[in-house]
Amino acid sequence: MHDSSVFLIEFGAIILGLGLLGRLAGRFQFSPIPLYLLAGLAFGEGGLYPLGTSEEFVAIGAEIGVILLLLMLGLEYTASDLVSNLKTQYRAGLVDAALNALPGAAMALLLGWGPVAAVVLAGVTWISSSGVIAKVLGDLGRLGNRETPVILSILVLEDLSMAVYLPIITALLAGVGLAAGSLTLAIALGVAGLVLLIAVRYGRHISRFVSSDDSEKLLLVVLGLTLLVAGIAQKLQVSAAVGAFLVGIALSGEVAEGAHHLLAPLRDLFAAVFFVFFGLHTDPASIPPVLVPALALAVVTALTKIATGYWAAKRAGISAKGRWRAGGTLVARGEFSIVIAGLAVTAGIEPSLGPLATAYVLILVILGPLTARYTEPVARRLARRSRETKPLLADGSTIPLPAPSPETELNATADDQDAVGRT
Repeated sequence: MHDSSVFLIEFGAIILGLGLLGRLAGRFQFSPIPLYLLAGLAFGEGGLYPLGTSEEFVAIGAEIGVILLLLMLGLEYTASDLVSNLKTQYRAGLVDAALNALPGAAMALLLGWGPVAAVVLAGVTWISSSGVIAKVLGDLGRLGNRETPVILSILVLEDLSMAVYLPIITALLAGVGLAAGSLTLAIALGVAGLVLLIAVRYGRHISRFVSSDDSEKLLLVVLGLTLLVAGIAQKLQVSAAVGAFLVGIALSGEVAEGAHHLLAPLRDLFAAVFFVFFGLHTDPASIPPVLVPALALAVVTALTKIATGYWAAKRAGISAKGRWRAGGTLVARGEFSIVIAGLAVTAGIEPSLGPLATAYVLILVILGPLTARYTEPVARRLARRSRETKPLLADGSTIPLPAPSPETELNATADDQDAVGRT
């Protein structure tokens, strides 16, 4: 009875605190994610008042939070949208991997950690946080923007790449043979492909099965199906986030709209718990010794992510505003980076790798919502200042700027309008 009362007090205080932090962030018009993370740091390992009885429940809530974030992101798009975007954006996935994995690998080698640690840190710096980015897109009201499908395509390519990367890194850390590692990889790829095939070909049948006029039944069936598929996917070495995302893709029409309306409050609750949980498991005392290399790596890979998003959006015909927004939105790292670093820490590869990865992710998970909001305004202001300071001609007049092409004007106009999400 005592434990139950303590649990209710702790968890109630967490939820109340999150609500107050969310209201504070809303008053100043910025994402509450950094405040949630700092709250987790304050009440986690080495913090002001470490939590006890509610920690296990918070851990489960954090997993559900990531799953719901990706489900809701998937509900915004149809299966045909997904296939089309993957076909057109696979080159962006390759550019993303090259620009953002190489700095992590180079840092590990410079620190003398060896090739296995280099492969691990490459994964930490490569993968953006789907959970954080999904939350930021919702907070900023950008789910219908023209650049959002580009961002989504890159995130999906990264998450699907994890189906290949995680079995490889697990085999490297465990030192297993080629045959065992190849079997694990084949199973992961097969499961990911099967779930995607079912979502694309049988999405209408799934929607018909799930559909219900009773909101309670619809909520229970959609939530149960999502957790079931996510759990099976994770059991078979595929990301639970990918499974949840594909469930969202498979649902369409009125079912998707109804599920979105019913699940939005649950998503907000459990997503906030996820960010608190991330901070709870970070000891503030472990951060200062690795802060300098983590900060240097964060600056470099923030710029490479912005470059990735800008290039991908430009290739998709998005105007300059959308390109900068796409790049800034991709900066945040989070859940996958921590999972990858955790595997290395458990295997005992390099003692400093865990604290460095934690500090790196904390920097970017706080910086990410800020770059998502301010990269485009800052770029626009710098461009305006550059035009104001352009050189003068001999007669004192300024060099005239070329008139924008009709295509550029069309893109700029369309970019400021809401794009078509799920139809």
